[in-house]
Amino acid sequence: MHELAFSARVVWALALRSLRGALRRPQFLAPLVIFPSMFLAVNVGGLTRTTALPGFPVVDGFLDFQLAGALTQSLLLGGVATGIATALEIEGGFFDRLVASPIPRTTIVLGRLLATGVTAAGQVTYFLLVGFLFGASVKGGVPGVLVVYLIGIVAGVGFGAIGQAIALRAKSASSVQGIFPLVLVVLFASSAFFPRNLLSSPVDTVAKYNPLSYVADGMRHPIIDGVGATSLLEGVGSALLVVLVAGAIALLALRGRLREA
Repeated sequence: MHELAFSARVVWALALRSLRGALRRPQFLAPLVIFPSMFLAVNVGGLTRTTALPGFPVVDGFLDFQLAGALTQSLLLGGVATGIATALEIEGGFFDRLVASPIPRTTIVLGRLLATGVTAAGQVTYFLLVGFLFGASVKGGVPGVLVVYLIGIVAGVGFGAIGQAIALRAKSASSVQGIFPLVLVVLFASSAFFPRNLLSSPVDTVAKYNPLSYVADGMRHPIIDGVGATSLLEGVGSALLVVLVAGAIALLALRGRLREA
């Protein structure tokens, strides 16, 4: 019990340090909302009439449909930012100091992921407020908002674990930054920005097996339709799958990094 309490305190301390570092470096946080916001504005401004296409979900406005896509994009960028921050700690020597200190090694990963979860909650809040400001609504009401938060935070932690795993293997911030184009490819090969049933082959097939599709649709359904059991289970399940797989990979990457230290 004492060891568990000690680990919890270490995780909390490392998370607070990560959050303070992010606040001192707005160049890391700003792209998480600025780029998706600009993309959201362009999509809503230029593609509004797509809601009239046969087979497009019934929505009050294209903004309602696009909010989940902007959120997914922002959370993915948050994962990249987590990876860059981890790589900078490795380059700056802070990681080696952590390794030399008498703390459980898993807390090194968990502390950063806790900070990523807090940041993800802020990202969800930002885009919901932007949506409400420009006329969007959440058909699912308060429960729908809570579902969006749940899926968004869990998915954000999973994307952060992916960023950490890459950073622990790549060891340099520039290498982590290089995954940005791949992030966009994976994002656009999903139903984040367009209904899966209206995508052309082979993208529709890729989107069917892309976890991002279910994460985005899980957040979208409460906004445009209401809270449904199927979309809730698929959204939360996909987000948890990303966390479990990416978290395991991050811990394995940490173990490999420790062997090399």
